[in-house]
Amino acid sequence: MVRGELDLRVGAELWLFLPPRRRAVVCRVPYDGTSSLGHVVESAGIPLPEVGTLLAAGRPVAPSYRPGPADAVRVLGVARPQPIPAPRFVLDVHLGTLARRLRLVGVDVAYRNDLGDDALIAQANAESRVLLTKDRGLLRRRALWLGAYVRGARPDDQLRDTLDRFAPPLAPWTRCTACNGLLSPVAKGEVEHVLPPGTRRRYDTFARCLGCGHVYWHGAHGNRLQAIVEAASRVV
Repeated sequence: MVRGELDLRVGAELWLFLPPRRRAVVCRVPYDGTSSLGHVVESAGIPLPEVGTLLAAGRPVAPSYRPGPADAVRVLGVARPQPIPAPRFVLDVHLGTLARRLRLVGVDVAYRNDLGDDALIAQANAESRVLLTKDRGLLRRRALWLGAYVRGARPDDQLRDTLDRFAPPLAPWTRCTACNGLLSPVAKGEVEHVLPPGTRRRYDTFARCLGCGHVYWHGAHGNRLQAIVEAASRVV
């Protein structure tokens, strides 16, 4: 280590948060000699919620630890599956498709497309939900109790990443993809008045959301949704 710099051995699972010039086994970063290790790691670009273990001279240390000149520092990602108090999530405004897919497989997901950062953090904290986001700055907010960065640009990849990271129990076809309410079987006669004519003729099995009243049946998109459910079941 050169004076005024600190060598971080960063796990490959965290390289995506580093600028390309620092994506190597050893990442050399500026160090003033007094800042906490957590501050150094976040200054390098790695949000602390993505860090599972910090090691200095081979022993686990807290983010508040101040490394010395002789410390060999390792930064490792969270272990998978990551233990959480309860499999409850809130998603930021950019993850609407992921929210619907998680609800499809029965995961408890809060989502609205009109909430700002402060409101998202307040909801996550008040309801003990893990905030899922692709906003690295949001994960650095000290007020947030627990958050996670969602990897992948495609909804399929995002769903796979979330299920692999948290391994929530799945209960497909039990939640409303629109509002997150629970679904309950309903007799055709009770909902017939809201069904399109073609649906009344072709389908006999229905469920209704206990929250918003939305009615569900295995329609034209059923096979595509079933494929999503089957793929999710292979992950968890």
